[in-house]
Amino acid sequence: MKWTLAVIGLCAAGMIQAQDPSLQVTQVSKTEHVDFPAGGTLRLDKSIGELTIDGWDQPGMEITTTKSTKNLFTPKDREKELKDLDNVRVSTKLNGNELVVNTEFPHHTSFPWVSPVSDTTNFDLEYRIMVPRDTKIFVKHNAGEVHLVGLTGNIEATVPQGLISLWLSGDVTRAIDAKSHIGSVTSDYPGAVTRYPWPLGHEVKEAPSTTAQNLRLRVGYGDIIIRKAFTPPSPDSSQGN
Repeated sequence: MKWTLAVIGLCAAGMIQAQDPSLQVTQVSKTEHVDFPAGGTLRLDKSIGELTIDGWDQPGMEITTTKSTKNLFTPKDREKELKDLDNVRVSTKLNGNELVVNTEFPHHTSFPWVSPVSDTTNFDLEYRIMVPRDTKIFVKHNAGEVHLVGLTGNIEATVPQGLISLWLSGDVTRAIDAKSHIGSVTSDYPGAVTRYPWPLGHEVKEAPSTTAQNLRLRVGYGDIIIRKAFTPPSPDSSQGN
């Protein structure tokens, strides 16, 4: 029923926009470059929305944030909507080898109150972060999706409500400790699989190791997906002997 209402709402929004082309979404993007050492630690607290952390083979960190309103507005209301988006602040602070990304935003408690993660927001927020591949990642995400791509450092990620997906490459040994209280865990890597007594939760667990990439993933309501990313063969390997 909720999905049906959501689809109806999206269709209605599309019809309104088609009837009145002056209606638009207000959006603000910002890109920041930060000096950040290889093998350092990236820590995010209270992030929300869609977060993508991608490993690259360059020094430093690049973060692009895109804030946008959820509703359509006329151009004359743009200034007011920009002021509302100004209340959503993403800041970075480097402490030695640790880079902290902090997010501040106003909360709007939904009604009826359902759970501690039932707060609603009047904005959408996307993060795209590029870091050295061996960066250690610590994420405490409020709600939404967390995507981690091409990273070889230890990862600890928690999402009360949403999704965690990992796309991993290379021959690094992985020790996975992933648990969803209400949802599923899907992994391309071996590990002890446990289903809860009720048909809601799912867990894949392997003991941590000092010689492996340790992955500790927790979702309250939602899924965890761990995939082996496709790595194209090198030009030398494609040539016949």
